[in-house]
Amino acid sequence: VRRELFDKYGEKKLYEGGLSVRTTLDPKYQEIARRALQAGLEHFDQKHGWRGAVTKIDVSGDWGVKLVGVKSLDDVEPWRLAVVLDVADHSARIGLQPGREPGGFISKDRTVGILPLEGLKWARIKGRVPTKVGQVLERGDVVYVAPAEKGEGQYKLEQIPEVSGAMVVEDPQTGRVLAMVGGFSYDQSQFNRATQALRQPGSSFKPIVYSAALDNGYTPSSLVLDAPIEIDQGPGLGVWKPENYEHDFFGPSTLRFGIEHSRNVMTVRLAQDVGMPMIADYAKRFGVYDNLPPYLSFALGAGETTLLRMVTAYGMIDNGGRKITPTLIDRIQDRYGHTVYRHDKRECIGCDQQKWDNQPEPSLIDRREQVIDPMTAYQITSMMEGVVLRGTAGGVGFQKEVGKPVAGKTGTTNDYKDAWFIGFTPDVVVGVYIGYDKPRSLGRGMTGGRVAAPIVKDFMKVALADKPAVPFRVPPGIKLVRVNLKTGARAAPGDQKVILEAFKPGTA
Repeated sequence: VRRELFDKYGEKKLYEGGLSVRTTLDPKYQEIARRALQAGLEHFDQKHGWRGAVTKIDVSGDWGVKLVGVKSLDDVEPWRLAVVLDVADHSARIGLQPGREPGGFISKDRTVGILPLEGLKWARIKGRVPTKVGQVLERGDVVYVAPAEKGEGQYKLEQIPEVSGAMVVEDPQTGRVLAMVGGFSYDQSQFNRATQALRQPGSSFKPIVYSAALDNGYTPSSLVLDAPIEIDQGPGLGVWKPENYEHDFFGPSTLRFGIEHSRNVMTVRLAQDVGMPMIADYAKRFGVYDNLPPYLSFALGAGETTLLRMVTAYGMIDNGGRKITPTLIDRIQDRYGHTVYRHDKRECIGCDQQKWDNQPEPSLIDRREQVIDPMTAYQITSMMEGVVLRGTAGGVGFQKEVGKPVAGKTGTTNDYKDAWFIGFTPDVVVGVYIGYDKPRSLGRGMTGGRVAAPIVKDFMKVALADKPAVPFRVPPGIKLVRVNLKTGARAAPGDQKVILEAFKPGTA
């Protein structure tokens, strides 16, 4: 926010202008988002075993003074630095880093705790589960610990994750950023991965491709061939053979099937038919890319963009296709209380009435640009509900644990370098990506559905617990028709899997 104000008004006005700034942040959502992302990164990291102690110190004499000299992250509570004082087979005695008293003096308090074998079972070395504490820790090792759920004075072993990522929570109606987490710890790295990290969105870009198709003559039941394809890339560039994740093919399949099961080859064929120039235009309209090169691989999310841009694009699908601009600032007033900036540009007719005198209620005039047809927005939302119910995010448990209508899309990039999930309800859009800062593989099978979607689910489960279950709004003109899920044809008596599919007037 400070950086944005500096760009807008310059240093003098920022620090001497007496500005009163109201931000969009929801502190409750921010706290839930931070916990969800940290827990997700920690869970992923611990599956890859123990990487060793932070450092080592001599524990003879006053270990507390020596331990205070070790720099610890101050925003990873309830974690604390501790030093291993003694090691037995089934537990270790640890000393916690003392705090500082007013005046900067080291506290005389020396808290000692127990780290049982149970609290470091995850710390595998070369794939082996430790059977003795000494296989993991030695006397003098400085490590992070957190209080164990059971037992007073008992702790469990922690380690700062190597993997990173980001999370953004946004209001789809206005673009207000309600929560933003740019990594595991700000104290560790001030790089904001939500706004500064350029990553490949992979399959999470596909809804933009399918929106372009649905806006231009396709329906969710239209068939596209899911079969091997070879594309000549031009002189000296060879032949490109896009692959599906499972290396299998289903023949003619519906657009809905293509989104729900994230079929790469179908998406390439669709992009070939719609034309990459049109997809580039839609990517620009949605604010994902400024200038998308017209190569077919970019239809599979090969270009680089930010998480904030992707979440905002999904917000436009969620709100019925209206253009939104992400913002961290609601309003700025000068020192005299005059509003000098307001993010929400909608006009309000009748908002200036001082008292009620039987006049009609105020009305909001929304002149924002329509990025896609509201009916297209509903069709793609309905298809992305299928992703969460039975597609690539079907096993995550949104239905059971969140219990509200949720739509979304997973994304996994080449060699499993990034895992994405962007999910939304009618009132909130939540996006997460997980990946190493210097991109490398997260490991085989580490897809958006397995790594990123559970973090979004954990956020929604807590943040939306007291919110009513609101279905996605069906715009006027949409016709809901019972169709066979597999074939996309009208449902016949005896069909096993039947869904209500959304059609525009005259297309059913």
